[in-house]
Amino acid sequence: MTKPTITVIGSSNTDMVIKADHLPGPGETIIGGTFFMNPGGKGANQAVAAARLGGKVSFICKTGDDIFGSQSLQLFKEEGINTSFLISDPDLPSGVALIIVDKNAENCIAVASGANAALKPSELEHARELIFHSSIILLQLEIPLDTVSCAAAMAFEKNIPVVLNPAPACTLPDELLSHISILTPNKTEAGMLSGIRVHDMESAKEAAEKIKDRGVKTVIITLGNNGALVLDKNVFTHIPASPVTAVDTTAAGDTFNGALVVALSEGKDILQATAFASKASAISVTRIGAQASIPYKHEVDAFTINDKKT
Repeated sequence: MTKPTITVIGSSNTDMVIKADHLPGPGETIIGGTFFMNPGGKGANQAVAAARLGGKVSFICKTGDDIFGSQSLQLFKEEGINTSFLISDPDLPSGVALIIVDKNAENCIAVASGANAALKPSELEHARELIFHSSIILLQLEIPLDTVSCAAAMAFEKNIPVVLNPAPACTLPDELLSHISILTPNKTEAGMLSGIRVHDMESAKEAAEKIKDRGVKTVIITLGNNGALVLDKNVFTHIPASPVTAVDTTAAGDTFNGALVVALSEGKDILQATAFASKASAISVTRIGAQASIPYKHEVDAFTINDKKT
């Protein structure tokens, strides 16, 4: 039986990471950090997560015609991702992210979007048939908002479910939200979209209600080590997090979203899919790096709390 296609549309970056004792303040220089470089970008991370966790994945993105773009293309192919719709921009560089991770696994990130910022709505026309024959579409906000809105509208036209991870946080129009099947904000993003500061479960419920009222069918607010809150069919469900010792949270949300769409594409219901995504995300925070931290399906299937808890 042919697997249903998951189509991810989003960004591809190269992450340059420094592991340091603490995050620097304005004007501060930190000496003694450890440097490493990883493939990243929210779209690419989520595509890789979905592929490693068993999905049949196609990825639509734009890179520069440079060494970073070439490396990304090769890596996607090695992950088994369909790269037929990867666009190489002759004028702009590939996206780059500078990341600092402190000893508590908190991070700060600065992104130079490069070619990601030039992925135009018109370029999705070349992928119209792919989009129309997908089982689910996964989007984020590191490409132009017009392109995100166009992709969501195209999928909505054919009743194809759309998952939007609204990161990085920004304001979103109601028209876009009305085309979204599942929205997966973290606390900060939920607060921006709802106008309610999320600081506990009750405020998370209030925020989810506000967001749902704007047209989204299902809202999943990710709450870090407090798990995830699902609002589906007017019912709230709390999915607890697996207790692990975090060393780097860089791609936790991306792993969650990639895992979520895989589980949904396999026919799991929203609660089963969220539980699977939460488990995959828990594994990712025990490892350093973005794509380097994303687990494979057999690891998630074999995962138990005792494996990672200290």
